[in-house]
Amino acid sequence: MTGPRALLYGAVIGALWTGIAALLAAIALLFVFGLPTAPDMPAALIAGAAAGLTFTWSWQRTTKYRRVLLATAAGLVLLFLAGAGRPFGMPMTESPVLQLLAALAALAAAGAACEATWAGIDPARLNRYNVELLVMRALRGLGFVFFTVLVAVPFYVMAVTSLKTQAALLADPLDLAVDFAIGLERLLSSYIELFGVFHFGRYILVSTVVSVSTVVITLLCSIPGAYAVARLRFPGRSVMVRSVLLIYMVPAIVLVIPLYAVFSQLALRDTLIGLMIVYPATTIPVALYMLQGYFRGIPQELEEAGLMDGCTRLSVILRITMPLSLPALASVALYVFMIAWNEFLFAFMFLDNPEIFTLSRAVVSLNSSEVPRQHLMAGAVIVTVPVLVLFLWFERFLVKGLTAGAVKG
Repeated sequence: MTGPRALLYGAVIGALWTGIAALLAAIALLFVFGLPTAPDMPAALIAGAAAGLTFTWSWQRTTKYRRVLLATAAGLVLLFLAGAGRPFGMPMTESPVLQLLAALAALAAAGAACEATWAGIDPARLNRYNVELLVMRALRGLGFVFFTVLVAVPFYVMAVTSLKTQAALLADPLDLAVDFAIGLERLLSSYIELFGVFHFGRYILVSTVVSVSTVVITLLCSIPGAYAVARLRFPGRSVMVRSVLLIYMVPAIVLVIPLYAVFSQLALRDTLIGLMIVYPATTIPVALYMLQGYFRGIPQELEEAGLMDGCTRLSVILRITMPLSLPALASVALYVFMIAWNEFLFAFMFLDNPEIFTLSRAVVSLNSSEVPRQHLMAGAVIVTVPVLVLFLWFERFLVKGLTAGAVKG
């Protein structure tokens, strides 16, 4: 049976998550729809405590999804009762559907957060370890919410500004609501002009070619280099391993001037070939360092068996080592791609011809009094979104690759 201490913890956890969810819902209503919200925090805390009590009480009496549903329903009722029908500081006659959906979403998110906090912990059998686990999960959740908001808000401001018209920006620069009434074509007018007038499609192609070429060159050089460091014995090997990242001790701004002079004499300045030389030179050391740690974690007996079966060293790398190293190779490729895609300093110094600008260089060219501010924000969104999508898609490989070889057994 659930004791009073568990019910107290449940009420506190429910109030915590409901208060945060209600605050975020109010901010979303303000930012996205422009509603003058002011969340009733006492009502949200009371509703959250009720939802937490309901959730904890029903732990042994129903299933997980029904617990969340009961907690959401109880919290929703108390939110409107304690807030006198004004959960977000506005009468329900003003955008009632949006307010109801926001309240429902907030309580459902709080219920799911309670479920995640209590996962695997029986409220009827609380001990010191379980209490500490509850506290750590709550703190971890708070940190996740805090840093997510910290990252999401600037990106949201950037995206919303790119959807504004010049008249809207001049009328109220601080208005962060999206005016869907103006139609899709006017919302996306900045992006349409970027691709139609400023030729951003060409810049995307150039950045893609440079970034993919950098990834290919980096992997072609770092895979055999990392394998040699991990498996072969040669003079200076230990010194090389320890000094491979020394290039990052030299600021890039120090290297720009001599590289600019050398590339000008070799007719490599203002060419993509010059970038394809500089970028791999800066990414190969870290790629080699990451891969050699992973290669050392692969059992050497597998490669020795391949050598005994008649494989050459190159065949061992291609048929055994590389297939077993796909997570590390994917993480290195993603890391190198992000560096090349976002690099600005060398592109800014070496490229003068707008026909071969990379995306980062092209975005800077929009930072002019002659170009509307929403075009600059739209360009920033175009630069950010592909890398963000790639990162989310390959995140599991990135984590595996970065942690591979960290523990030896």
